[in-house]
Amino acid sequence: MAYRFGFGTGLRIGSVVPALGVAALVLAGVTGCATKNYVRTQTAPLVDHTNKLEDETAENNRNIKDVDQRAQAGIQQAQTSANTATTNAQTAQKQAGDAETAANDVVHRADSLDQVVKGLDNYKSMGDVSVTFGFDKANLTKDDKDQLDQFAGQFGSANSYILEVTGGTDSTGSAEYNYALSNRRADTVVQYLASKYNVPAHRFYLIGIGKDQEVAPNNTREGRQKNRRVEIRMLTNMAPQSAQAQPAPSAN
Repeated sequence: MAYRFGFGTGLRIGSVVPALGVAALVLAGVTGCATKNYVRTQTAPLVDHTNKLEDETAENNRNIKDVDQRAQAGIQQAQTSANTATTNAQTAQKQAGDAETAANDVVHRADSLDQVVKGLDNYKSMGDVSVTFGFDKANLTKDDKDQLDQFAGQFGSANSYILEVTGGTDSTGSAEYNYALSNRRADTVVQYLASKYNVPAHRFYLIGIGKDQEVAPNNTREGRQKNRRVEIRMLTNMAPQSAQAQPAPSAN
């Protein structure tokens, strides 16, 4: 049996129920999509804001790390500069102390030499030795040291003596250079004797004569070798002991 409804529209009850089901499904689908769109619309700004905050946090962390690294580098540089300044100050202090010591030594040697020169005529030679050097050299060979050691054997038994150390060169080179070279050679001998035999500085009378006084002709190889020398003389002003006075003969 078919029923009719108003408005002249004829619908069968069997066909109405499936139609309502389809409509409900369509309406549910439309509602679901609308809900998702709404959620998406509402949460998108929050997600964007959260991402922005994360980016800003990461940037801040990088900036903090960069500032920390620069601060550490600045601290390290400041510490290095402070250490350098301390080292420079210590070096300057040591140099000042060395300069003062050298100045005092020069004054002492000058005073000693002045006294030596004043009484030089009263000194007499007790022995001498001569060592030679290679061309443009100022170092002692083993043979030179052996000769100096043999010569120094008399230091222990001598009193009130000085050592006259004279450095010389051959004629090769300028006068100024040879003066400096002869002084270096004489100083080498002085340093050797002073350090090995504890000879005090005031006992040395050092002279560098360059090529002014040759001991052999400079026109031969052998002569030039002899002129490249340092001569050492041991001088003393101790008067020889006088013979003991003989007792006067007794009167008869």
